[in-house]
Formats: sequence, C-alpha cells, structure tokens
Amino acid sequence: MNREAKTHYRSHKRKIITRNILVYTILVIISIIWLVPFFYLVMQSLTSAYNPTVIIPALPTEANIQAGKVVFSFENYITLFAGMKNSSTGARELVYNFKVWYLNTLLIALISSLIETVLILGTSYAFSRLRFKARKPLMKLILVLGMFPGFLSMIIIYFILKLIGMEGNIFSLIFIYVAGSAMQYYIAKGFFDTIPKSLDEAAMIDGANKNTIFFRVIMPLSKPIIVYTFLITFTAPWGDFMMASYLAAGNSSAWTVAVGLRTMITTLVDQQKYFPVFCAGGVVTSIPIMVLFFWLQKYYVEGITGGAVKG
Repeated sequence: MNREAKTHYRSHKRKIITRNILVYTILVIISIIWLVPFFYLVMQSLTSAYNPTVIIPALPTEANIQAGKVVFSFENYITLFAGMKNSSTGARELVYNFKVWYLNTLLIALISSLIETVLILGTSYAFSRLRFKARKPLMKLILVLGMFPGFLSMIIIYFILKLIGMEGNIFSLIFIYVAGSAMQYYIAKGFFDTIPKSLDEAAMIDGANKNTIFFRVIMPLSKPIIVYTFLITFTAPWGDFMMASYLAAGNSSAWTVAVGLRTMITTLVDQQKYFPVFCAGGVVTSIPIMVLFFWLQKYYVEGITGGAVKG
C-alpha cells in the first residue's frame, strides 16, 4: 500500500470513527431523555412524602427521619393495594381498588391479545398467500380505514354496545379491541411474504391443504411475528384511556388501570398525598409489559424487521 492509499485509508477511518461517535452520542442523549421520566416515576414511588424538588430520596436512617427529610419507603406500594393508613386509628382505608383495575386490565389484555393474534395472523396469511378478486383494493381499503382514529366512532360504538347489553363491562372492551384487530395485518403480511412459496408448493405436492400448510409449515417458521403481534396487542389495553373511560363510565368495577389511576390523581382532594401512590401504580402497571419485552425482545426485533422487509 503506497503513501497516498494509506493517507486515504486513515482519513476514511477517521470519518467513520467521528460519525460513530456522533451517532452514539445522539443515541445516548435520546436514551436519557426517554429514561428520565421513568426514573422520576420510580423515585417518587419510593418516597415517604411527596416533594417535587427531591429527585432521589435519602436513606431511611433515624437522623434523616427526625430531620424531616424525604426518605426511601415502600409505603406507597402498600397503600396502593391495602389503602391509606388512618392517622388516628392506624387502620387502612381503601379509597380506590387498584387490585380490581389491575386484574381487569390483565384479563382484557390476555384474552384480547390471544384472539387478536389469531385474527391478525390469519388475515395476514390470506393476503400474503391467497389470490382473489378485489384483494388489492380490499387491502388498501383496510389501510385507509385504519388511519382514522378510533375515538371518531366512540359514540356509535357505545350505542351499539348498549343495544346488545354490553356497555359498562370489561367484555365490551375485549369486543372492541378484537373487532378492529384485522386492520393491523400489514407487518405480519410483510413477514409472510419473506417465507418462500416453494414451501407451500412442496407441502401441497405431499397432499397438504391450506389449513395444514398454515399450521404445520408456516406457523413453526413464524415465531418472531407471533411474538411481535402478541406483544403489540397485549400492551394496548394498559395504555388505552379514552375508549376504556368512555365505555366503562359510571362503573368503577370495570375500570382499567389507565382510567383508575387518572381518576385517582384528578378527583381526590389531597392530590399531593396520593401522587406518590399514583407513581407506584405506574411502576406496577409497567412490570408485566417490561418482563414480556425483556424476555421476548429477540423475537420482537426479528418480527418487526422481518415484517418491514417486504410489504
């Protein structure tokens, strides 16, 4: 390698290093911006008293407690499930039933995500493998309809549910989530498009029908997109406030955590006392989602990247 080539190589290497440093610096800054609110939420949930100026509580030593400092405490998590302690009697009074909200949301998320995953994968496979009249117009129509926000149809949905006697209960939310699930077919269809059709043809030569091909050939190869679809549909009920609050209005036993926590922090007179409890509720709500994402993140990434290759 001559001197000119070496100089060019070193210059190119410096550019790559500089670019990588810039990219990683930007990514670190973005990560910090994303993590700061959650860090603040966790710290506030572990405080003995609400103080917005205290980011990290002090250790719960006798000196810090006597000095009136905000210290680490798990009292907010106990209050969340057992109720606020009465200062005069020492007994706990349950103002809001977080356990009911949590179980409602978990039940809705599990049932709806399982059904939605089946419907989405079935729709995606049909659009990917089958050829029928109006296939492309139907795909475009579903995509266009999916662009409209769901709250535009809330009033008519409520009256339909009222006519069939399903308003004000958790099964109405399951019904709504499942009913529109097929509109989310696009990523899964892209994943199925990447699976060679020669596998289908070989299975058909061996006498397999469409159902056998789908369940015995395609599904074993589609674990990433199955996990991705399940995770996306499972997380939706935990953050849905608008539809859940509208359909369960007036029936606190059908509230989800999003509706319950929002009500907790907006309707209580002593909001400052309950804000750390609200933060504890936010942390507890995030636990099942974080566990699933950390456990299944490999398949999640493979599913979303595989589905984005070909639409």
